[in-house]
Amino acid sequence: METFVQQILNGLVLGSMYALIALGYTMVYGVLNLINFAHGDVLMIGAMVGLSILKMLDAHFPGMSGWLQLAIAILGAIPVTMLVNVLIERIAYRRLRNAPRLAPLITAIGVSILLQTFAMMIWGRSPLPFPQLLSSEPIFIAGAVISQTQVLLLVLAACAMMALVFLVEKTKMGRAMRAVAENPRVAGLMGVDANRVVVTTFAIGAALAAVAGVMWGANYASIQFAMGTVPGMKAFSAAVLGGIGNIYGAMIGGIVLGIIESLGAGYIGDLTGGFLGSHYQDIFAFVVLILVLTVRPSGIMGERVADRA
Repeated sequence: METFVQQILNGLVLGSMYALIALGYTMVYGVLNLINFAHGDVLMIGAMVGLSILKMLDAHFPGMSGWLQLAIAILGAIPVTMLVNVLIERIAYRRLRNAPRLAPLITAIGVSILLQTFAMMIWGRSPLPFPQLLSSEPIFIAGAVISQTQVLLLVLAACAMMALVFLVEKTKMGRAMRAVAENPRVAGLMGVDANRVVVTTFAIGAALAAVAGVMWGANYASIQFAMGTVPGMKAFSAAVLGGIGNIYGAMIGGIVLGIIESLGAGYIGDLTGGFLGSHYQDIFAFVVLILVLTVRPSGIMGERVADRA
């Protein structure tokens, strides 16, 4: 039972990061019907910028509280990732909105490679250690162990998701986003500025990715220029699992995928008689993606924009 609880906690932590990234995929798809495969690399940019800020704080303000350093790193990474994502939309995607679907897909892959190359030139190709800012003293829950960093990650993810739901459901910009997702032509006739909505969507997705990126580094203590590829692909799988284009689906899909992957990593050895180890946990995300696409292509919550005019 202790092992089961531990894997559930691990899954919630991992799934929260997947959910934050998946929201960026699903929001962009909702308003543009576009899969931004460079979104995982926005996570990487957020982590790299956060690390650079931490190094500057350590050099100029030694002895600063780890909680405060982490907060400053996240708040500093958010505007940088927002700027990067807005530039991606403006330069790479805006001219391709009416192009055949293959063109934006190829462009997204190209942007991903470009971001990784720039990151490699700026921060190098070797893995970079991410400092441990919070206490390493464990917190025990029903025999399982969770760190302060992981508790903070869960709290930040929950707050970010609630803030996004409030924005989408209760604000004027949220209504505009839902209108563009439902029918961009009619929304334009009703006075909605589609370009402004799209830019806002990219910016919000980037902010969520920045939070996930910094916390990813804080949780795993290491980052590098290609770190966004696998989490990005898994987050896309989570968005598909929940129902691409549905923000609630992205949240649920991320949590479910994280728990499935964590439980799989904990029990795969027993299930395969020791043939496979926990380092094969990556296969679960893609097995789930294949099963969902085969059995229920619309995902758990259903694709809200599947019948867009």
